[in-house]
Amino acid sequence: MPTAPRLLLLAATLLPLAAAHAQEAPRPSLSGNWSGEVATLELTFHLTDPAGGPRAATLDIVDQNVAGLLVDFQAPGDSVYLRLSKPITARFAGRRSADGRQLAGEWQQGLRAFPLTLTRAGAGEATGPKRPQQPHAPFPYQSADVTFRNEKAGISLAGTYTLPADMGPFPAVVLLTGSGPEDRNETYQGHQPFAVLADYLTRQGIAVLRFDDRGVGQSGGTLKGTTSADYATDAQAALAWLRAQPGIRKNQVGLIGHSQGGTAAIGAAGQANGPDFVVLLAAPGLPGDELIVQQSLALVRLQTTDPAQLASTEKMQRAMTQIIQKTPGDAQAQSLLLLYYSAISPQLAAQVKPQLPMLTSPDYRHLLADRPALTLAKVRCPVLAMGGSKDVQVPTTRNLAATAAGLKAANNRDVTVQELPGLNHLFQTAKTGAPAEYATIEETFAPVALQAIGDWITKHTPR
Repeated sequence: MPTAPRLLLLAATLLPLAAAHAQEAPRPSLSGNWSGEVATLELTFHLTDPAGGPRAATLDIVDQNVAGLLVDFQAPGDSVYLRLSKPITARFAGRRSADGRQLAGEWQQGLRAFPLTLTRAGAGEATGPKRPQQPHAPFPYQSADVTFRNEKAGISLAGTYTLPADMGPFPAVVLLTGSGPEDRNETYQGHQPFAVLADYLTRQGIAVLRFDDRGVGQSGGTLKGTTSADYATDAQAALAWLRAQPGIRKNQVGLIGHSQGGTAAIGAAGQANGPDFVVLLAAPGLPGDELIVQQSLALVRLQTTDPAQLASTEKMQRAMTQIIQKTPGDAQAQSLLLLYYSAISPQLAAQVKPQLPMLTSPDYRHLLADRPALTLAKVRCPVLAMGGSKDVQVPTTRNLAATAAGLKAANNRDVTVQELPGLNHLFQTAKTGAPAEYATIEETFAPVALQAIGDWITKHTPR
């Protein structure tokens, strides 16, 4: 499962820019960094507004790992217009406040408009959301950028390797991200949970390898057409690389998988030369098609407790999964899905239509067909399975129970299951657990979860 459904800025055609090019009056410079939030996405504009010469601007969207997008910048009178044409078409139109600290206006994208207030960062003030747990150099341990090969897939993967500064040898772990294109830090909504987790574990005397997904960052290959089974081979390659490093205890190398990364960790654990231990963070334990239904119900329950609406949601989700699973041809499956939703509501069909390629992709079909009970039954190494009580993407109670049952079938007697109160899918302390909260929470990874992971690994990797 994804760490969260990506809220993408959709490309669309805008109405022509309507600003009049009026005679400009003298005004204070707008040079600086200006940040604001649109539908949970943090936008930061870097404006250059010299007294003479052309203006210039760029845009960073931290939550989507996008930086340096060129922006057309105009500022007649007390108005400000920022227009983006690639890779999306959008614009901001606003007015500067009397104190010059804010630009209040509207972000237009296609036929939609969102209120947006941009605030100027003060001298020496960091832009973007506050992330107090984000690690910053210098570090009390060794850190290096590395590459390793997955010979089975014929690709090279790139990542960061952190090694404690004390005398080794050390236990070690590989971090596996959730679904979708993820970098080595699992960057999302301005958070970098894997950077925080790697920093914590390395300070506890555990070496850590985290790496970019295929086709992301410095890694080769592509995610297109791949499934969690392919990701499991990347995990196996990472394990082999770690075990070959000096200063590592060869029989104390494990996998930590978050969300669908947990599915890959389970797959790797059932193979030869698998991990010596596994930590599952919000990993699916239910059958994939049932997981999708339960996720949808959990999300809807954030809005309503009406039995009729919940029943309608469950009926639609079960119908969707059955259509996809019973129709192997992608084009035919997409047509049947569109017919089904059109019969319910033309508006609903219009919303679903852009998602049809994803719903019939190999990865999504693989997810629906996944039966964790079968793969968990092959796992005989120690396992820590954790989830947050407010997780609405991989609802914790039922998934942890299913995970425990699957491991019990293998007579695995070293299994620890923990449901952590008040934590969401990203292991943040949350109010509701809704994905919309992720960006608004300053905490990246709850200390109680970090300590639980570190303590369990330390206990299972004695000298």
